[in-house]
Formats: sequence, C-alpha cells, structure tokens
Amino acid sequence: MEQPTTSEHRAERRISSKEHRAAYQAAKDAPAEHKPRLITSRSVAPEVHGGGAIGRFNSSLAVFITRGVGTMWAAYIFAVIGITSLVGALSNNLTLTLVAGGISSYFLQLVLLPIIIVGQNVISASQDARAEADHITLTTLHAINVQQLQMLEQQREMLLQQRAILDLLQKKGITMPTTTDAGG
Repeated sequence: MEQPTTSEHRAERRISSKEHRAAYQAAKDAPAEHKPRLITSRSVAPEVHGGGAIGRFNSSLAVFITRGVGTMWAAYIFAVIGITSLVGALSNNLTLTLVAGGISSYFLQLVLLPIIIVGQNVISASQDARAEADHITLTTLHAINVQQLQMLEQQREMLLQQRAILDLLQKKGITMPTTTDAGG
C-alpha cells in the first residue's frame, strides 16, 4: 500500500521547526521507541515570557485574566458598564458618564486588551505544541499500522503458499496429520 506522491509533496512544503521534523522522522523510523508527550500550558508558558519568576507571573496572570474575561460574568459586567455610560449620557450626569466611559475606554481598551492578547499567545503556544506532539504520536501510530498491514500481507502470502503446498501434496496422495492426530 503505497501512498500517493501528492502527500509526499505536501509534507515537503510544510513549515515546521527542525525539532519537529527530526521527531517526525524518528517516529516514522522507529515507531516502537516513541513515547507520547503531555503538553500543558505550564510547560509551554516559559517559551512566551521566559522561565524566570517574572515571566511565570506574567504568563500566569495573563492566562488567568484571559480565562476570566472569557466568561458570561465578565460580559454582564461589561454590559453594566455600557448601560451605566448610556444612562449617564441620557440623564446629563457628567460624572457617571466620565467614570463609565473612563473604565470602558481607558482600562478595558488600554490595559485589559493587551493582557488578553498575551494570555491568548500563551494559550496558543500550548495548543501549537500539543498539536505537534499529537501529530508525532499519530505519525507513530500510522507507521505501526503500516507495519502491521505489511506483516498481515506477508502472513497471507505464506498461508497461500502453504495452501498451495498442501494441495500439491494432496494431489500426490500424501496427507498431512491433523493437529489432533499429532497430539497423540
């Protein structure tokens, strides 16, 4: 079962790191030696901000805030801020309008948005690393499957040859003992 040449061309055009290509080739060459890797956000976060205490803190805080902002509770709070600003504008309450507008314009846009982007970068890096690890594991499983199919095909050919030999012996009048006869 040969694979089409188009997939080989696709594999050559793929953009990946040297480490991924080396691990991919190792998985294809020796699938029995492959050990699947567990990738978590914690294992990848140092690549985004560094492994020091400040880098770990920045990554952890960014992911925490990103996950918190991505909830319905945060959406409710943002809706209240927007409605408060609207009420302040409609009632000519300058203080309410300035406070709600300041929170929404300055804090949410200038502070929260970059934090969310950093959190998304950390999460994205862990997802990319997880996808690479999964790809190598799937490549390994595919290589094992191909080997098993080749072994099954070899066994099939051997059984066909044995059947041909038995048929030939039977034509000559020679019968082979069955397993129950040989057991005594």
